[in-house]
Amino acid sequence: MKTALITGASGGIGSAIAETLAKDGFTTIWHYSTHSEGMDEKARKYNGLAVHADLSDISQIQQMAEFALAKLGHVDVLVNNAGISVSGLLTDIDSATRRKLFDVNIIGAIELTRFLLPSMIHQKSGCILNISSMWGQVGASCEVDYSATKSALIGFTKALAQEVALSGIRVNCIAAGVIRTKMLDCYDETTLQALAEETPLQRLGTPLDIAKSAVFLCSDNANFITGQILGVNGGYVI
Repeated sequence: MKTALITGASGGIGSAIAETLAKDGFTTIWHYSTHSEGMDEKARKYNGLAVHADLSDISQIQQMAEFALAKLGHVDVLVNNAGISVSGLLTDIDSATRRKLFDVNIIGAIELTRFLLPSMIHQKSGCILNISSMWGQVGASCEVDYSATKSALIGFTKALAQEVALSGIRVNCIAAGVIRTKMLDCYDETTLQALAEETPLQRLGTPLDIAKSAVFLCSDNANFITGQILGVNGGYVI
């Protein structure tokens, strides 16, 4: 039985990854934080389980890891997808907001990985997939803190891949482009059209674009791929 824990599975990208992994034969655990509506039903639809945890709270992260191991016995795949975004000038972002952003986007991913790694090391296999952003590769004005957290995920991926390779564990990362999710609801259609036109493939990405790439990296078809950053961005960043 292949098993997977997906963080941020209540969002567009996380939900698509969880659904696609489930359809590929994985038993899944769907993590959520603030968006709880319908999560139990959605997970059950795919024979999975939903679990709540605030990724800025290390005790809740540990409880989620213990829950996953208790229910699944082992976690073959961990997808660190959960993330929040903040836009604005660096000088306008207050310290509490910045701390929350870093706690959820990078510290939470690191701590959850730390709690699940011993089990993966014991079974000498595992796959960790981090969902970053193209802004983690090149940076974005007015998204300095967000870009920094996503850049940190890329560095985390490359370093951890080297550290755990001898244990048979692969660690990769997807640097997502402009993906049509609720995170873009703050933009009007004119802005979204402009973003699509700036993308060489002339469209915005979809959650399924990310999910299909994620399933590939988590599959045996990618068993010689580790420490890599896959840009799924329509050519926006090359």
